[in-house]
Amino acid sequence: MPQDNRKKPAGRYSKKPEISYRKEKKPNKPYRRTSQLPLDDSHLVQRDLIADTKGPFSICKLKSTTRHPTVFRKRIAEVTPQPKHGDIVKVVADDGKFIGFGTWNPRAEATVRILRWEEAPPTVDWWKESLRRAIELRTGLMNVDKNTEAYRIINAEGDGFPGLVVDRYGPVVSVQAFTLGMYQRAESIAKEVCQILGLKHWVVRPGPSTIDQEGFIASGMDSGNVPTHIKLTEYGIKYIVQPFEGHKTGFFCDQRDNRVKLRDYCKGKTVLDLCCYSGGFSLNAVHAKATSVTAVDLDEGAIEFAKQNAKLNNANIKFVHADAFAYMRDMQRNKTTFDVVILDPPKLIRNHDEEKEGQKKYFDLNSLAANLVNPGGLLFTCSCSGLLDWNDFTMTVRAATSSRNPVMLQRTGPSADHPVAMNCLESDYLKCLWMTLP
Repeated sequence: MPQDNRKKPAGRYSKKPEISYRKEKKPNKPYRRTSQLPLDDSHLVQRDLIADTKGPFSICKLKSTTRHPTVFRKRIAEVTPQPKHGDIVKVVADDGKFIGFGTWNPRAEATVRILRWEEAPPTVDWWKESLRRAIELRTGLMNVDKNTEAYRIINAEGDGFPGLVVDRYGPVVSVQAFTLGMYQRAESIAKEVCQILGLKHWVVRPGPSTIDQEGFIASGMDSGNVPTHIKLTEYGIKYIVQPFEGHKTGFFCDQRDNRVKLRDYCKGKTVLDLCCYSGGFSLNAVHAKATSVTAVDLDEGAIEFAKQNAKLNNANIKFVHADAFAYMRDMQRNKTTFDVVILDPPKLIRNHDEEKEGQKKYFDLNSLAANLVNPGGLLFTCSCSGLLDWNDFTMTVRAATSSRNPVMLQRTGPSADHPVAMNCLESDYLKCLWMTLP
């Protein structure tokens, strides 16, 4: 068993939400989830990365071999001795053949997340080198920091860190941990990333569904004295980023290249930006000299946030606080159309139970949006639901817009700083279709 060399986290900036749960009987098998109650705070204390090197390690035997970084509970044959929540375990096949080392959480259906495939545990040097390699990929090969101060440093499985995303916003490193194992190591990772980049400010936020997916509720942490508002420049446009608030880690770095590409279609055009959030697409449309830009969002806070960004850039944008469905129906009744329509809704499918309903929402949204596009105009439509694959999304949009005989110009995904591991293609979550409607 690894020694419990863990430390208490840095000062947390928010309280945990109150929530109640019904108790269940404890299942017989040791790797089964033991309760629906959230994990005790003792499981949330931060770990030094050096603790991961100390063995002996529990052996997690699978029913068959795998090269996928996610190991679901049903694939596990046995684990001995019983590891602690968040521990590093050695993963082997049923015949004893080595597979890898990963973090253990018996409360999650995705019980093991494999970190390292070599026959050596993830040492401190391994963590440091892996983080440095990911950073150098962005600042070296990609040269992504040439045109932006906001970019992704760690993209979960794409960089070999399942359950972890890290973004840089100027002087601040923003970390989001989706798994228990990564949450326990988030402070150490944030500090190491800061050291590599020569920064001092960091923020850690838990993922939005940790209680449902990982069985824990946690608060955020930060380095102290972190600026609540950061002014950044991306391809000539200024943005305000709020690392403690907002969706994801505070900003959508994944749409950066698509925001710039949109400029090619907006000069002299009327533009509608549905689900505008912080106004990124709208600002790029204005930058491209669109004749008018209308931005719509149901989230009142997002509208106010977008207005701040518009003011920062002296951009003339009409903001509408409304539900996208209702707004599009009103425009259709009023026979109001646009040259360019942008549809970038939030994630509509969060789990398999929501697939059918979520796909219907994508159909309805795109059907309404297509009716608002002028003949010869552009519909730029997106999905960030990882459970809806490229083919299903494309077929859904095709069915929704078939009455307009759409022509696909291009399919794009996230910016290159969001790489996808070839052994985890389902992490290719962002799908964007560029279509002209005759």
